[in-house]
Amino acid sequence: MTNVFTRIKDSIEADLHDLLDKKEKKNPVSTLNQYLRQAEQEVEKVRKLIERQYKLKDEFSREYLKAAEMAEKREKQAFIAEKAGEEQMHAFAQKEKEEYQARAERMKASRQEAMEQLEELEQKYEEMKHRVKDMRLRRMELMGRENVLHANHQINRVMEEVSDKPFSKFAEMERYIDNLEYMVNSAYYKSTFDSKIAKLEKEMQEKEKAN
Repeated sequence: MTNVFTRIKDSIEADLHDLLDKKEKKNPVSTLNQYLRQAEQEVEKVRKLIERQYKLKDEFSREYLKAAEMAEKREKQAFIAEKAGEEQMHAFAQKEKEEYQARAERMKASRQEAMEQLEELEQKYEEMKHRVKDMRLRRMELMGRENVLHANHQINRVMEEVSDKPFSKFAEMERYIDNLEYMVNSAYYKSTFDSKIAKLEKEMQEKEKAN
């Protein structure tokens, strides 16, 4: 059983750099997401195995207590049978006591072994969780670097369009604003032309009357 957990632990602790060197140039975050999902699945497997180990430990404890109680019970019965002169009953009780004692010793040893294995598993489980946490943090770091790369690429592309192409998006926007301003000014001039002419005509009439 220990070999199984060691293998799982080793698979999580494999050198991440070797994996990323092959695929990180194309899509580092996607690659890390895939590896992270695999790691989380392995951690979940270990968590379930630890739960099973707890159940086994508890089962060993119950079997140990039952065997110890029966061994004590048969020991008392053997004493009673011997005192009563019942040799056959005494022999049966004595044999049962020895079998229960042997079982109790075996269950006690199994329980101790299960507890030691459980402690080792829990330590490895914690190490695996730390490993996965480190990978999550590395994913955040990669995402940050990837965002900066994309942003710089976008900025450089736009700036190249502005500097290299006379009809870039920025130039088109400037022309649109100029045209819009001309249209607004032209419409304003037209809308006020009649009132300006009427004012001039009135002023001219007033001058003529004054003369």
